[in-house]
Amino acid sequence: SSQTLSETVTNSGGSTVTITQANVTGTGFSLSGLSLPVTLTAGQSKTFSAVFAPQSAGAVTGNIAVISNASNSTLNIPLSGTGVAAGLLTANPTSLSFGSVQVGSSQTLSETVTNSGGSTVTITQANVTGTGFSLSGLSLPVTLTAGQSKTFSVVFAPQSAGAVTGNIAVISDASNSTLNIPLSGTGVTAGFITANPSSLSFGSVQVGSSKTLSETLTNSGGSSATITQANVTGSGFSISGLTLPLTLSPGQSFTFGAVFTPTGAGSFSGSISVVSDASNSPLSISMSGTGTAAGQLAVTPTTLDFGSVVVGSSKGLTGTLSATGASVIVSSVSVTSSEFSVSGLSLPVTIAAGLSASFTMTFTPQASGVASATASFISNASNSPTVQSLTGTGTPPQQHSVDLTWDPSNSNDVVGYNIYRGTKSGTYTKINSGLNASTSYTDSSVQSGQTYYYASTAVDSTGKESVYSNEVQAVIPTP
Repeated sequence: SSQTLSETVTNSGGSTVTITQANVTGTGFSLSGLSLPVTLTAGQSKTFSAVFAPQSAGAVTGNIAVISNASNSTLNIPLSGTGVAAGLLTANPTSLSFGSVQVGSSQTLSETVTNSGGSTVTITQANVTGTGFSLSGLSLPVTLTAGQSKTFSVVFAPQSAGAVTGNIAVISDASNSTLNIPLSGTGVTAGFITANPSSLSFGSVQVGSSKTLSETLTNSGGSSATITQANVTGSGFSISGLTLPLTLSPGQSFTFGAVFTPTGAGSFSGSISVVSDASNSPLSISMSGTGTAAGQLAVTPTTLDFGSVVVGSSKGLTGTLSATGASVIVSSVSVTSSEFSVSGLSLPVTIAAGLSASFTMTFTPQASGVASATASFISNASNSPTVQSLTGTGTPPQQHSVDLTWDPSNSNDVVGYNIYRGTKSGTYTKINSGLNASTSYTDSSVQSGQTYYYASTAVDSTGKESVYSNEVQAVIPTP
């Protein structure tokens, strides 16, 4: 821009003066209204304009040199002025993003406008567009000197779910007369916690036992919800696997366990109260269940006596488990000696009231002598564990042998005999280490339960061996 000042030169002498030049120096300075040459009579004046139009910011000096035929032929008129940058509004931040804001609530962000120019700026309007956006803390008009700032608040209060854009148009006399500040935000619905299932029915559970059901909480709303409490009411009811506080983002779920451990027979009711910052807090989940009296488990016989059993062999006896009063779940069985084992039960096994299940107890003695143990049947019966006594005697295994005799050979030159044995008829292996001089032999290397076939040969003094004798068979007892 420019500024004009008036300047007057006067002929203060006694004779006429002619001005022939008016030379201007200094960037941005100029003259107007002075047509040269001009003649001034004694006492006459001439007024003209000096103009300053700065080209850049900063102090500038100059001069008007008025050249005439006066006695002071060069009249100097010093000039000075300062160029200042025009007013310029800037915004910090240049745009405002509110992110996600729940419908029905609001979020406030700060915005600052600064006069970054060199001259004063007056803000006359701040027009806001966009549903849910508004301003506070800005009273207009407001004047900002060079470098001065003004901070105000921008509020986003979404009216419905969805993305929203808007703008603040700051109107002023700055060089950028309209400063636009873009606005954006997203309206989201409040968190909303739902339960699946909405109620829990445990059915019948024996006193002393417990039953666990799964419960899932889901945030069905549009913003995060934080669960701070899960309060359980009702005797025998509890929860597991839920550590609080717990934050669920939109659509996220969490599953935990609800447990019913009846303290007695009869019907029970309770609830889980889920407290959160969701719009539907607290959420109530009802629970119900029935406690039933525990069953009794009996084992028959209470003592199993296996008698005498050869070491290394086994003997099995049958036992029976019976349930009375209520069904009984047998979960495990433990035996105090490795010489006794249980089979015939696929555990865990449920025995209904009035019914029974059979099993086999086997005694396999590892050493001679009396062995005793107990079998403990673990169950949910009130009398668990149910114990059966076990006893038996290990006896050493019998040692068998085969005594063989045969008629002597009719040959006068026979010096001894060889004895042959096989497990198949007609197929033999010699079992004596040297010639047997007599007509008898005892085979002590036989095994229980095996059948053997025997034959003998005669050997003369030259080592010649006869054909096999007739074959005999020996069956070894078991054990």
